[in-house]
Amino acid sequence: MSHCETHAEQEFYARRAIQYGWSRSVLDLQIKQRLHEREGAALNNFTLTVPDDSDVLLEITRDPYLFDFTSLNGNTSERSLEDALVARMVLFLTELGTGFAFVGRQYPLRVGNSDFRLDLLFYHVRLHRFVIIELKTGRAEPEHYGKLNFYLAVADDLVRNKELDGPTIGLLVAANRDGEVARYALERSGSPMAVATWTGLDREAQESLPAADDLARVADDVLRDYAAS
Repeated sequence: MSHCETHAEQEFYARRAIQYGWSRSVLDLQIKQRLHEREGAALNNFTLTVPDDSDVLLEITRDPYLFDFTSLNGNTSERSLEDALVARMVLFLTELGTGFAFVGRQYPLRVGNSDFRLDLLFYHVRLHRFVIIELKTGRAEPEHYGKLNFYLAVADDLVRNKELDGPTIGLLVAANRDGEVARYALERSGSPMAVATWTGLDREAQESLPAADDLARVADDVLRDYAAS
């Protein structure tokens, strides 16, 4: 807790550590990644769509999301980002926060004669709500909000148990966003949604990583030394 700059920060992390049962290493990581500045920072329409639960739902959103563990920067494809997140699911769940359970990727939805697929589908076990995450490696555009709103309507009808689950939450995670565009898109949506950004390794850090050929040569040298011994 000595890394905290103010008493308010210390109180924030103390409360979260007790609430979620963080280990010392997790607490240290959250402090270094300045969770208190990111939690609840995603633009959203929760007060309009789910006013009774808006404060609780704010706790499960962050902005930006730190995807540096993927070793990717913003110059990547959406499928590559999805692959990297799923391959490192434990770290991804840690970044999302406590309570998220992974349901599936490219989750299929059939509407009429058309097939659609959700990028990532989670279930929040504490809030009893499904959470749809749509990934974008560029800027969040108006059509992305509309598509996510469509997915939420379909998931509420075809996926959730209406007697047990609350309305499905949508989270659009893009490389960047326009605040005014987000405000208009979220205000007119009847479904609870939020939009956040994500960051990976910056270009300088990306370029400083060893190339695959270099790693292969190091591995070969280690194996040769081991065989010789």
